[in-house]
Amino acid sequence: MTWDAVRVVKALAWEREEGYPNLQGQQCLFYEFLKEQMRLVPLDWLPKPAINQWQVLLAELHHYPQLTCDQREALIERIAALVPHVRTPGAPSPRVQETPPSPPTEISSIQELEILKPYYKTYLKNLGLKTLGEVLRYYPRSYVDYSQRLLIKDLEPGKTVTVIVTIRSFRCFTSPKNPQLTIAEWWVADRSGRMKINRYFMGKRYANKGWQEQQKKIYKTGTMVAISGLVKETKFSKTLNEPAIQIIDEESESAGKIIPVYTLRNDLKASSVRQAIHGVLPLVKSWPDPLPETLKKQHHLIDLGTAYQGIHAPRYGEELKRARTRLVFDELFYLQLSFLQRRQQNRRHASPILITEGQLLQKFRAQLPFALTGAQQRVVQEILQDLQQPQPMQRLVQGDVGSGKTVVAVMAMLAAIEAGYQSALMAPTEVLAEQHYQKLLHWLTPLHIPVELLTGSTKASQRRQILGQLSTGEVSLVVGTHALIQEDVNFQHLGLVVIDEQHRFGVGQRSLLQQKGMEPHVLTMTATPIPRTLALTIHGDLDVSQIDELPPGRQAIQTTIFPGSQRHFAYDLIRREIVQGRQVYIILPLIEESEKLEAKAAVAEYQKLQEMTFKGCRLGLLHGRQTATEKDAALRAFRDGETQILVSTTVVEVGVDVPNATVMMIENAERFGLAQLHQLRGRVGRGGHQSYCLLVTQGKGEDTQQRLNVLTQSQDGFLIAEMDLRLRGPGEILGTRQAGLPDLVLTSLIEDQEILEIARQGAEQLIQPDPELTNYPQLKTELSQRLARLTGQVVSLS
Repeated sequence: MTWDAVRVVKALAWEREEGYPNLQGQQCLFYEFLKEQMRLVPLDWLPKPAINQWQVLLAELHHYPQLTCDQREALIERIAALVPHVRTPGAPSPRVQETPPSPPTEISSIQELEILKPYYKTYLKNLGLKTLGEVLRYYPRSYVDYSQRLLIKDLEPGKTVTVIVTIRSFRCFTSPKNPQLTIAEWWVADRSGRMKINRYFMGKRYANKGWQEQQKKIYKTGTMVAISGLVKETKFSKTLNEPAIQIIDEESESAGKIIPVYTLRNDLKASSVRQAIHGVLPLVKSWPDPLPETLKKQHHLIDLGTAYQGIHAPRYGEELKRARTRLVFDELFYLQLSFLQRRQQNRRHASPILITEGQLLQKFRAQLPFALTGAQQRVVQEILQDLQQPQPMQRLVQGDVGSGKTVVAVMAMLAAIEAGYQSALMAPTEVLAEQHYQKLLHWLTPLHIPVELLTGSTKASQRRQILGQLSTGEVSLVVGTHALIQEDVNFQHLGLVVIDEQHRFGVGQRSLLQQKGMEPHVLTMTATPIPRTLALTIHGDLDVSQIDELPPGRQAIQTTIFPGSQRHFAYDLIRREIVQGRQVYIILPLIEESEKLEAKAAVAEYQKLQEMTFKGCRLGLLHGRQTATEKDAALRAFRDGETQILVSTTVVEVGVDVPNATVMMIENAERFGLAQLHQLRGRVGRGGHQSYCLLVTQGKGEDTQQRLNVLTQSQDGFLIAEMDLRLRGPGEILGTRQAGLPDLVLTSLIEDQEILEIARQGAEQLIQPDPELTNYPQLKTELSQRLARLTGQVVSLS
């Protein structure tokens, strides 16, 4: 038997077409045939660079039956790439169409990269990285800078440092005094001395012997680690408080080097991941850069390929800084490009031009028992100017709790009604929708403007009547919940859509309401103030207005911090308020008990409070796992005074206005963000009585006290949101992984505010004269590919 290239090529093609099933031939299985054919090739028939690879592929082929479909495909493609290079002396070359290899691109499969050793490809595959672009964007999560390393003897108390040390001994054990407490203890040393490091773990899972034995295997004697933390002086020696420990490799230790630290998976070694990623870096030397040269020069940005090299293998600190700046700029620049392009597209549509100042608005202003604040008047003017334009308004109004957003929205809706159009106001809950409805009835009935309420609880006969009046235009203003976006809801002339607490709705839900009219103007509102940097990052396609002034005479809410041991003082204040006829919220962070989080759970605490602490009082329960009907019933009972104390999770954060409620008690306050605590606090102080916010905390650290003190010293939601952004990050302000928050890998909205501003400016420079980016085809392609990755779509390569 001799090597038969034609039969091999046919066999490879058949196996591909059938989906890599390891086809059964007349005499043997596909992989057995291919293995036998490859063995027949003398090594001198192969080009020298391919000899080693051919032998590796032959060895891998032995395991073909055990491979997954993806693994089989990768292996076959690598073999097929070498088959045309086999030469038989004296025989004609196999007729295989050869195409010159194309330069690697972002979408090149790592399995096709000849520059990478096979085991490096395996490492990258174990990290879930399939393409060259994914590898390059697998950025280090931190760095160990050996040029700045400190010795143990040079540590100064009060400074946060990183030391490179070797483990001399390690113990992990359960405290004999507290079975819930597990202690990990390291003795570490460098050439200047040694010290002891401790970490503490609360919970049953850490007391498990299996977990403790696993830790002992990880932290073996002689292992080199980088430890970061705050230096503290004990009576015995120095130590690091709450240390972060990262295992590193001896080969990394090289004076003057900056070593990247990657997130590891599937038991991969740090050095293996570094070597595999560094193996592709030679390919970025001439990497295509879609960013226009003028923009790079204007903002002193390095080339994209240089940035990839600098982020993965920096030689010195300044190189790393410049690389990060360029890649952060890209993250923010393409995000702003997409926002501005969307805004330009919206402005191409024609919307109704609405009257700005008519009799209805004048009459409404005249009947209000209060004067608008300067901030309200400013925002009303911004909205009315938008309504004069033939393009649809896309404006977000953000204002603190009690700042008067609803009055501003009503004036916008009156402008639409006076122009002969209908308005719709959508709220996330029935209780909130009903509150808006009652307020609008009170304000608009004297103006003879019909208002209707449409929710899931609306009776069928009444619903049919409202739907008919909306379709004929008899009803000018409707308030509702998700019921407004049902298919059978039709408007005659919908001119303005107002969406309250817009972050509680999905993009699709908001869009469905807009589609009820011919390009209506859209006004969204939120009571969660966010800093400008965060607003640009999630609402970059909207115009943002801020009502940053509270009406005069509003009482400040008295905010007090109680350690858990003094909870009884908080209970005493609650009893006093209940005796005086007031109502109380008690907020807990969890629904059920959890081993991972030592926090009081709403269900268990509700029973305890009802049966013991506040026996004889009327308590209600509200949490996220209740049905919508159960939630609305609990909120209504509290609003109507049927219950005196509402025990709740943060579900109550938005959507209930009870002027008689004067106390907001929050358990485990240290587990909440400042912005969220401020939102909860805003549920009280809505009547004429002095109100209180009681923050009960189990946290004993100085950081906890310092953070919560912000609330005792300020009632300004915008200031508090800015502090929260600095202390906790954007995800906490918006709620855990708030939908719509872009996945910015390198960007810090705290540290990179300046880069965000120049990225926005750069995007505006390009989009304003060229909305379709016709003059920048590379940039246009890159933008579409980035958007496709964000939305999970398949990128077209045509």
